[in-house]
Amino acid sequence: MNISWTYLLHAYYRSMRTDYRCYKMRGQRKYYDKTKNGALKHWELERCLDCVDSPIDRDTANNLRFVIGLRHEIEHQMTTRIDPRLRAKFQACCLNYNHYAKKLFGDKYGIDRDLAVSLQFTAITEEQQDAMRSPDQLPKHISSFIRDFEDQLSQAEYESPQFAYRVLFLPKVANQKGQADQVIEFVKADSELGQSLSREYRVIKETERPKYLPGQIVQIMRDEGQSWFNMSHHTDLWHELDAKNAGKRFGVQVAKQWYWYEVWLKQVRDHCRRSQSRTGA
Repeated sequence: MNISWTYLLHAYYRSMRTDYRCYKMRGQRKYYDKTKNGALKHWELERCLDCVDSPIDRDTANNLRFVIGLRHEIEHQMTTRIDPRLRAKFQACCLNYNHYAKKLFGDKYGIDRDLAVSLQFTAITEEQQDAMRSPDQLPKHISSFIRDFEDQLSQAEYESPQFAYRVLFLPKVANQKGQADQVIEFVKADSELGQSLSREYRVIKETERPKYLPGQIVQIMRDEGQSWFNMSHHTDLWHELDAKNAGKRFGVQVAKQWYWYEVWLKQVRDHCRRSQSRTGA
């Protein structure tokens, strides 16, 4: 993915006569960087995205920066078990690539004619469905990278199909014999059915997210070295930030108990670090 996107943007910058070679200025003269064998060095993908002439939209750039960061995390390590958690980002990356290949250079360069939707040769059993719903045990450094990256995105950026292409599949049964039977039917997100499915899925998704009791939040901070942090500090913080406001989605009320999400845990962690920095502890 990194290589394909890099070459695509190199081709675009070449067509626009933008110099994408790496160089240093000495006075008024450019000195171009070269490999040990004398080949010119060109911009890496992140430098291509940072260019003011970049044709890539914000959400697609977010997806690519995620892929770049992920590649940095696994570049020198043997990492497995990441595909199930990240396939939505990978799918978006492929669709975005096809879109820009055609947008920048014409439809004949699209890859959708040769690489479309693959066929599923086995039925999805209930056991497989349960396995796909269960959280995968990602390496700690990968989980930290994903959490930190996504926490920096706005809700709109996170939900963009250019960042992660998520599709909800439901078995479809024809009501009468002879009816047209499409293997895949796309429902518009803003339709009544689409909105209904989104609401139901959001409830399921929110319910399955990791949750923490207030005491657990305090204990985690103490385990991380913030021995001064107690329940009173935690209560003062959530009051100050109006953190139980449902619109902020820091947590959820279940029966009579409030549970906090990981995004709130990050807020508390950042608060503790700022407080520690101010006191010089």
